[in-house]
Amino acid sequence: MKKVHIKSYGCQMNVYDGQRMADVLGGEGFEETATPDDADLILLNTCHIRERAAHKVYTELGKLRELKQARKADGRETTLVVAGCVAQAEGAEIQRRQPAVDLVVGPQAYHRLPALLAEARRGRVVDTDLPPDDKFGHLPAPKPAAILARGISAFVTVQEGCDKFCAFCVVPYTRGAEFSRPVAQVVAEVERLAQAGVQDVTLLGQNVNAYHGEGQDGRVWGLARLMRRLAEVPGIARIRYTTSHPRDMDDELIAAHRDLPQLMPFLHLPVQAGSDGILAAMNRKHTADEYRRLIDKVRKARPDIALSSDFIVGFPGESDADFEETLRLIEDVRFASAYSFKYSPRPGTPAAELETQVEPALMDERLQRLQGLVERHRQEFNHAMVGRTVEVLLERAGRHPGQLAGKTPYLQAVQIETATHRIGERVMVTIERAGSNSLFGRAAGQPDLAA
Repeated sequence: MKKVHIKSYGCQMNVYDGQRMADVLGGEGFEETATPDDADLILLNTCHIRERAAHKVYTELGKLRELKQARKADGRETTLVVAGCVAQAEGAEIQRRQPAVDLVVGPQAYHRLPALLAEARRGRVVDTDLPPDDKFGHLPAPKPAAILARGISAFVTVQEGCDKFCAFCVVPYTRGAEFSRPVAQVVAEVERLAQAGVQDVTLLGQNVNAYHGEGQDGRVWGLARLMRRLAEVPGIARIRYTTSHPRDMDDELIAAHRDLPQLMPFLHLPVQAGSDGILAAMNRKHTADEYRRLIDKVRKARPDIALSSDFIVGFPGESDADFEETLRLIEDVRFASAYSFKYSPRPGTPAAELETQVEPALMDERLQRLQGLVERHRQEFNHAMVGRTVEVLLERAGRHPGQLAGKTPYLQAVQIETATHRIGERVMVTIERAGSNSLFGRAAGQPDLAA
C-alpha cells in the first residue's frame, strides 16, 4: 500500500481534521505511517494561531525538502502537502518560500484531497477557497478498525468558524463564518464511534457553544439540546466540549451541567484577560465582572465543576494595572488549569496594527508570574483529590509495566497499578498521591500492589 504521514499542529480540531484526512486518504489506498521517512505522501496539518506555530511549519518544510530529495535519489517519489490554517492564511506564499510543496489546501477543502492530489501530479496546486457546501457531508465514515486504533476517547467537530472577530484572532479569516453541522450528521458519527468502542467524546468548535445546527425536528438546536441527544447514544458515558465563548454560555447550557450525568464536570471557558479596558480592546464583548457572575452561575448549577481558561499576556496597551486585574481574576476564580501565552501579532488582525505593543521582556516577566499563579492553583486542586474516590475511565497502558492510565471526570491524568482491570473499563479509584502532572491511585476494593 501507499503510505501517508500526517503531522498535526495546534488545537484539538486539527487532531480531528488530521484523522478525517486519514479516512479520506484511506479510501485512496493510503496506509498511515508514524514516520515521514517511508511515506509516499507527507501532510502537515498546520496551525496559525501564533507566529511561532507558523515558523515551526517552515522549519519542518526545510527538513522535508531534504528528505524528498533523498527519496527521489533512491527512485521514490514523495508528495508534500501543507493543509490547515497556515495553508489558508498564506496560500501560494508557502510554495514561493518552499518550492518542494506540491499542494496547499485549506481546512475547508480537505474533503477534495483525492482530486487535488491528482491535479498536483500535473503541477503544483493551491486550494484555499471557502466552499459553500458542507465538507462533512462529503467525508467517508471512518472504518471501525481505524476508530478502535485511535482509542476509546474521540473528538467530534460539531461547529467551525467564528463570528466574534476578537482583535487578536485569525480564526474568522482562516476558518470562515460560524457553521454548525446538522444534528443527524453528528448523531450518526457519534453512533459509529460508540459502536466501535468509544465511550468518551469531546465536541469541538472554534466557538462550540455557539452551535446552532438543524435538528431532527427541523428546528435549530443549541449545544445543550445536542448533548442531551448524544447522551442517549448507547455506550457513550462521557461528554465534554471545547472551546467556548462566555457570550454564548446560556442558561440552557448551564442547566445541562446540572442535569446531564454524561456531561463531565469540566468547563474550558476562555476569558483572555481580567482588565475591562483590555477586554474591550480585544473586542471580547464581556467584562471581568460579567465573567465572574457567569462562573458563579455555573458553580451554583454544578458545585464540583473544574474550570479552565485561556490568557493572553502583553496584549497591546496592557499596563501594569491591567495585568494586576488579570491576576486578581485568577485569584478569584481559581482555575484548575489554564493555557497562557504571550501576545503574538497575526497579520491581518486589528491588534497587529496597534502601535502600543508591549516589550517582549515585560511580556516574559508577566507570563512567568501568571503561569506561576495558575500552577499553584492547579497543584492545590490536584492535591485536594488525595483521599477521594472518583471514577476513572482507563484509556491506555501506563508508564510502567502493570500500570493503566486514564482520566478523572475533571480531565486529570491518573495512573493505577492493576492486574485485573482492562482498558475501556470505568473504575472507582481512590487517589493516594498527587504528582506534578498525574494522580496515582488504587482501584476501590483492590489491595495496594505497591505495599
